[in-house]
Amino acid sequence: MRVLLADDRTSLRSALRLFLEDEANMEVVGEEGSIRTLPLTVNRTHPDLLFLDWRLPGLETNSARQQLMNDMREIDPTLYIIALIVDDKDKSCLLFGADAFVNKAEPPERIRSVLQQAVSKKSSLPSQGLENHLLS
Repeated sequence: MRVLLADDRTSLRSALRLFLEDEANMEVVGEEGSIRTLPLTVNRTHPDLLFLDWRLPGLETNSARQQLMNDMREIDPTLYIIALIVDDKDKSCLLFGADAFVNKAEPPERIRSVLQQAVSKKSSLPSQGLENHLLS
């Protein structure tokens, strides 16, 4: 599965990249730290899954969050979006169309569980060229 990491903190992106290197069938295809260029990066890298910092600068308002989610779904309706949150009480990402969320402080087992859900959902979708992106 092709993964794009979107967080303004390089250290978090690096940690996720290292974690995903140990996961079967995961390929990090890019990293993004800016909300302004995120749609361009998604267009360029064609990820299957997006880890999105829900507090990325530029996403401070509900309208900005909704606009970004609309943009992401317009680019690829099958893109699986995992929101990275810092507070378990902030599950608003699901209301705006994220597929799942992970608290940044949660243990790796939780991330693995969410990744397994993503793989299951993506592999059950009708083929729209996605099989070309999934690694064997």
